[in-house]
Amino acid sequence: MEKDKLKLTSSEIGTLWGEYVNGTAVDIVNRYMVSIIEDEQIKAIFEDAIKTFEKQKQQIVTFMENDGFPVPIGFTEFDLFKGKPRLFTDIFCLNYLHIMTLHGLLGHSTSLGVSVREDLRFFYDSCDNDGKRMYHQTIDLLLEKGSFQRDPLFYPGKNPENISSQDFTDGFFGKGRTLAATEIISISFNLKKSIMAKTLSIAFSQVAQSKEVRKFLEDAEKAADKQIKSFSKIMQTDNLPVPKSWEAEVTTSTDSPFSDKLMLYHTGFLFQAAQAYHGVGLASAMRADLVATYESTILQNLIVTKKWFNIMVQNKWLEQPPLAPNRKEIAKEK
Repeated sequence: MEKDKLKLTSSEIGTLWGEYVNGTAVDIVNRYMVSIIEDEQIKAIFEDAIKTFEKQKQQIVTFMENDGFPVPIGFTEFDLFKGKPRLFTDIFCLNYLHIMTLHGLLGHSTSLGVSVREDLRFFYDSCDNDGKRMYHQTIDLLLEKGSFQRDPLFYPGKNPENISSQDFTDGFFGKGRTLAATEIISISFNLKKSIMAKTLSIAFSQVAQSKEVRKFLEDAEKAADKQIKSFSKIMQTDNLPVPKSWEAEVTTSTDSPFSDKLMLYHTGFLFQAAQAYHGVGLASAMRADLVATYESTILQNLIVTKKWFNIMVQNKWLEQPPLAPNRKEIAKEK
């Protein structure tokens, strides 16, 4: 079959659908942030991000429409309330863009990995290049402004060594060894993402209009805080620094720039995405206490996302992704 005649597979349409919905949610936040940012360097990066997604969005729409799939509603200008007061500082906005760029890079890589059609592969390859450009820009500017939080530094050992004791896996009762560099990768990454989730939950809870949404956001903030404390305790036991919190980067504004639907969706997305990252951390953990922490965290996130799902469905805010044909129902209609 000719390459340009291949129909979209279920995985390909699934990635396009997810990229559209998640992308439009982040784009609305970016559009608000660019309207309040005063620093010209930070504003320029956000303007680049907005233009880049607009280009990607148009390509996604073309892919879906050419194969007859309806374009998701996602998030639109109706979810952005213009002219509202500042809710975040400029530095928080830059940190937000950096973290969401990381999400995008991982998402594009997954999408590329399940794509067969040549045009889709080239599209996700270009998205990946856009994401890498944004990644370098955000890090360089955070470093320039002295706001990038690097992971802990290690001093080099004299020689390579093999594991020689069963105590290597024991992290309880003070018998265990210090953290391995391979374990700190996920701990630091998950800490930074939990700090972002907590900060956004605090900001969104200040401005949410619905009591039900506000209560969920307060619960989400507590869940993120508990996870931050759990991972921070493990790091601090080995006298390793932990990333600083960003709560002070949220103003006291109570005037919402976003719809409750967008704020709730965004928070749920962060907790859902975290499950994958906690799973990676669990797979790389070789200390019993670290394994237990990841298992507890994953369970906490499941509870949070279950509550999130119920509220989203009750309010008819959760779009349904494309489903496989229900052959039994089709047969009944005949």
